[in-house]
Amino acid sequence: MLETPARPPAETYVKLIRFLLQPLLERSDSLRVHAEVNGTRVWLRVAIAQTDRAKVLGKGGKTMQTVRTVLHAAAKNLGHTLTLELYEAGRN
Repeated sequence: MLETPARPPAETYVKLIRFLLQPLLERSDSLRVHAEVNGTRVWLRVAIAQTDRAKVLGKGGKTMQTVRTVLHAAAKNLGHTLTLELYEAGRN
């Protein structure tokens, strides 16, 4: 198991989701990420522009499933369980 990073876990998850999703977005400024860590549980809420939805989801949802897999692996490595919610920017 890897060592827990020095930065707070919520910040770590926000940086990771931005690293994974920003290259897919036409409007990277529309990406909104909220991370909440409560003990070993992590909730990630991600909002993207409607125009970027298809790129983020990918064909048959494969791109988003890959992003989820990476996030779940990182969470498991840190001893966390993760829930990821995806929203259209402006709707919550």
